[in-house]
Amino acid sequence: MDWIVLIVSGMLEAVWATALSASKGFKRLWPSVLFVVSLAASMLGLAYAMSRIPTGTAYAVWVGIGAVLTVLLAVFRKEERMTLARGALLALLVASVIGLKAVS
Repeated sequence: MDWIVLIVSGMLEAVWATALSASKGFKRLWPSVLFVVSLAASMLGLAYAMSRIPTGTAYAVWVGIGAVLTVLLAVFRKEERMTLARGALLALLVASVIGLKAVS
């Protein structure tokens, strides 16, 4: 259960990062609301997970999931391009997150 909460919290990190960009400096209402709600939920989930999973591992997994999904969302929305190097580095990041889980 702890890992599921952490994974969902990492996914919410990608939501709030994307919403923050879409809010255009908090000038757009609904992306700003989505940012606040998803940020709060993400932080609460991270705090819960950190009470049961070692802090360094929990934070690294949370950031890794959020970073990878944020890039993938930007690629999907055609805001960024996926290159071979970016894809390889994202795959390395995913492998690192899985490795941290495996050794914890």
